[in-house]
Amino acid sequence: MSQTAAQKPASTRERLLELAEQQVLQKGFASTSIEELIAGVGITKSGFFYHFKDKNDLARALMQRYLEDNKRQLDDTFDRAAELHDDPLHGFLIGLKLFAELMEKVRDVHPGCIAAAVVYQDQLFDAEVRALSAEGFLAWRARFRNHLQRIADRYPPKLPVDLDTLADTISALVDGAIILSKALKDGKALPAQITHYRNYIKLLFEP
Repeated sequence: MSQTAAQKPASTRERLLELAEQQVLQKGFASTSIEELIAGVGITKSGFFYHFKDKNDLARALMQRYLEDNKRQLDDTFDRAAELHDDPLHGFLIGLKLFAELMEKVRDVHPGCIAAAVVYQDQLFDAEVRALSAEGFLAWRARFRNHLQRIADRYPPKLPVDLDTLADTISALVDGAIILSKALKDGKALPAQITHYRNYIKLLFEP
């Protein structure tokens, strides 16, 4: 039988990116060498440089891949929630519940966040990679601020709140929960913190 598109083997570039992401999240960018990547994928050094001109080019590709995957995942989750309930508050609460359930499906503890890894080791990356990392956090702010604005327009918050800060809270919470889950070897820490944020949103806005 011929392979379907879904079964088509990953390209060499994609396999390099997948392995690089694993290694960067496990031990950092500086400790991830081109030699181990080409050995892991089974190509020559010239094969690596066919796809990436240097390690910073690899880092840019990792960040772009992360941003695209992240956007697609969040779009799928919150678009599905909007289909289930057209009220902005209840749709958002459903989206957060679906997001928490998605994180519950991650095996063991969450492997980490490429954008955060760049922030932790920013001196290793060029300005473009650092800008891409910031772009990821700003995209989260804009996404969640948009949800929160629509909620606040219909349901005035019970306490004074800056919506940008409240939108940033989900980024701080998710990255903090990833650290917590790794430190405590607790795979439930991340979905639990998303659920806690959901409860806070409910208490803040629900009439």
